[in-house]
Amino acid sequence: MNLSVFINAFKTPDVRNKLMFTLGMVVLYRLGASTPTPGVDFTAVNKCLAVVKSSSLLTIVNLFSGGALLKLSVFALGIMPYITASIILQLLTVVIPRLERLKDEGQAGQQKITQYTRYLTIALAVLQSTGIIALARTPGRLLTGCNYQLIPNQSVYTILTMIICMTAGTAVVMWLGEMITERGVGNGMSILIFTSIISALPGQFASVVTLHGWFAFTGVCVVGILLIIAVVFVEQAQRRIPVQYAKRMVGRKMYGGTSTYIPLKVNMAGVIPVIFASSLLYIPVLVAQLSGSTAGWATWVQTTFSRGDNWSYLTAYFLLIVFFSFFYAEITFDPYQVAENTKKYGGFIPGIRPGKPTAEYLNYVLTRLEGAGSLYLATIATLPFIGFGALGVTQQFIFGGTSLLIVVGVGLDTVKQIESQLQQRSYEGFLR
Repeated sequence: MNLSVFINAFKTPDVRNKLMFTLGMVVLYRLGASTPTPGVDFTAVNKCLAVVKSSSLLTIVNLFSGGALLKLSVFALGIMPYITASIILQLLTVVIPRLERLKDEGQAGQQKITQYTRYLTIALAVLQSTGIIALARTPGRLLTGCNYQLIPNQSVYTILTMIICMTAGTAVVMWLGEMITERGVGNGMSILIFTSIISALPGQFASVVTLHGWFAFTGVCVVGILLIIAVVFVEQAQRRIPVQYAKRMVGRKMYGGTSTYIPLKVNMAGVIPVIFASSLLYIPVLVAQLSGSTAGWATWVQTTFSRGDNWSYLTAYFLLIVFFSFFYAEITFDPYQVAENTKKYGGFIPGIRPGKPTAEYLNYVLTRLEGAGSLYLATIATLPFIGFGALGVTQQFIFGGTSLLIVVGVGLDTVKQIESQLQQRSYEGFLR
């Protein structure tokens, strides 16, 4: 079915142009991810990458940049500063009245919030690029176990040039994502993350085969396929709450009398809780690395939170995902506002009185759904660490729960976007 969707898409000129534009933007993104930042010894970087196969400290950031971070390329930070800025703005909308008013203003307010997100992205890019370059200046800190000098010339001018280039690279990545959203197919930022993850897969599969043999590779494929089936099944699942609209007379015409439903997904928060939990667990290790301390606390932090197969890490990861699933669902879906809007337009849920009883019912359903959805999300995110850890490939294979959820979610969303584009063209042809 999905194959026929793509075939029909390439037969339709407008949709084909959007797909080709998206592909062109993706090519530019991958080109920037392979272009080294001025001042970096690219030969030394390649030697280090040949010696050090992974960096547990920066796994999540390197994953979202498609491996560009450890190469210290122009797009080293990838889309991560924008993701962080978007999450921060969404959380601040709940606690800052001005942002909440902007959100309620519609398109104009959303444009203002988007502008704030861009400013915060640049600020975070400056901070993150400075931290990454500070690690790269000392051999063995960015890529543990490699003693090559990655930045031979460490003058102030060179360091400032590198910071400016990486920050500018983040701005370009942000622009590419917005252009894909505006003129391409699907959400641009999600497609760039999808591209980054997919680009790392061939090397990861080759690493598993080389280091652990074909038996481990087969086991990884079986675990991955089973997880993909489970993710597709749950991501498509939703609870449909029926809503009936009463008939009303406006002038001489009768309106209403229709029935619809409120779709509540089992996993309403998407992959945001996983990203947020990963980012929080990454901060203590970064602080320990930047401090250069050899004290007991620094050793404990690096031992506990730098390996995905550590049970303390998995427990904290699981609990944080459950917490942020509930938290994010609460700030994105307001049962009282939905109940008020439904009542305003003459709608009601059969068997439930309008107003406060409807809001309480929606809150009850949402809590039950999020209970199941948060456990599903936390299980999918932690299960690959356990399964791949049993196969002995945890440190070589980063295609875990986070990336799996993103790839499947973005893939399903992109196919839906293409289908909606094709349906619009079909309706236009019918009307003509």
